[in-house]
Amino acid sequence: MIIRALIMAFLITGSAAAADFTTVTPDQLTWREVPNSYGVRAAIVSGDPSKPGMYVIRVRFPPHIMDRPHTHSQDRYVTVLEGRWAAGTGAQFDPVAVKPMPAGSYMFHPAGAVHWDGSNSDEPALVQIIGMGPVTSADIDPAQPSWVKTDTGSASKGF
Repeated sequence: MIIRALIMAFLITGSAAAADFTTVTPDQLTWREVPNSYGVRAAIVSGDPSKPGMYVIRVRFPPHIMDRPHTHSQDRYVTVLEGRWAAGTGAQFDPVAVKPMPAGSYMFHPAGAVHWDGSNSDEPALVQIIGMGPVTSADIDPAQPSWVKTDTGSASKGF
């Protein structure tokens, strides 16, 4: 009885009125190519990673395109929506020594933790990233390009 009363009180005074619901269909997304990324594209689903508050973005990696070791200033929660995503941790970039993650997989990226990810196979990958803004990214070795084409002959072996 008490639970019902609490639920009703929330529903009557609740913070989520029907007008607050938001839906986004895939055809409503605006995809933009990430500069100097060999075709990686990103779309904002909700919020804005450069501003305070929660955001949701999607990133599409073409086959054999990965980013080099980097960090983010805030925690990020990554879900693989399509394809096979590959992720590694630590400052040593090795596209063969990754954890292959099929659609449905999830990875938590702690703030400040060094990692690298993308597609190291013949399969593209689509991931959804949720986090709190503002968020920044920093390459571990700024002298290296942020994005790399992986070796199509060796990076996909064994997976």
